[in-house]
Amino acid sequence: MADTVVVIYSGGMDSFTLLHLARARGLNVHALSFNYGQRHVRELEAAKAVCEAGRIPHKVIDIRAMSEVMSGSSLTSDIDVPEGHYEEDSMKATVVPNRNMILLSLATGYAVTVGAQAVWYGAHGGDHAIYPDCRPEFVEKMDAVCRVANYEPVGVEAPFMHLDKGEILGEGLKLNLDYSQTWTCYNGRAKACGRCGSCVERLEAFAAHGIQDPLAYEVPA
Repeated sequence: MADTVVVIYSGGMDSFTLLHLARARGLNVHALSFNYGQRHVRELEAAKAVCEAGRIPHKVIDIRAMSEVMSGSSLTSDIDVPEGHYEEDSMKATVVPNRNMILLSLATGYAVTVGAQAVWYGAHGGDHAIYPDCRPEFVEKMDAVCRVANYEPVGVEAPFMHLDKGEILGEGLKLNLDYSQTWTCYNGRAKACGRCGSCVERLEAFAAHGIQDPLAYEVPA
């Protein structure tokens, strides 16, 4: 039997690429998504559609009650989403306190339940400037803890840790992935805004490859 992994799958382009990379490597994949009270569910809807089409086991865990201890972010509270690049200081408003530690802990428990040897999540090099829980030292320590937290050791892996968004897109293009099946924008309107940090970074990635993003934008892409 192939090794089994739990992929934390938001429905965005990074986790979408990660999900398909795991499958391309012959791994048995369980996708796990979380509703933690984010501003919209567009990503979760995208994740559900992809998993249904690919017949990938998929669970969406409702942890909205935890917003009482994860508030203060523009992604979960009534705070305007900042516009611009992730390296700008204003982007700290998008940090959800302790989010990845909580999600990885829950995913580790699920991994034990389904007999998975590891949890994968899509932290990458472009996140380091703004998100403490996407940095190499965080991943290393979470990996060490999760390997001893149960009788069954579960590794925590971030295969894109040293790649930027453009390089992640490059991995997906090698797999002929359709990025119209993803949603990245922090806003949940009919079209992606093209101005939030997530949109700006995504558009930069597509521009670096000289191709057009298949998503529609409110501002010219």
